[in-house]
Amino acid sequence: MGMPGVWELAIIFFIVLIIFGAGKIPKIARDIGGGIKEFKKSVTDDGDTGSEKKD
Repeated sequence: MGMPGVWELAIIFFIVLIIFGAGKIPKIARDIGGGIKEFKKSVTDDGDTGSEKKD
């Protein structure tokens, strides 16, 4: 069980295109990207709440 190939990705993209429509795909991609960015930011903060200063 490895990475999906080109045909599998094409089929998945086609199904997503049918379900959501072409107009919503960029918004969905931005939302997913923002979620990933926020997750990475929270992981790299090392639990720092921002109220304490690091020296």
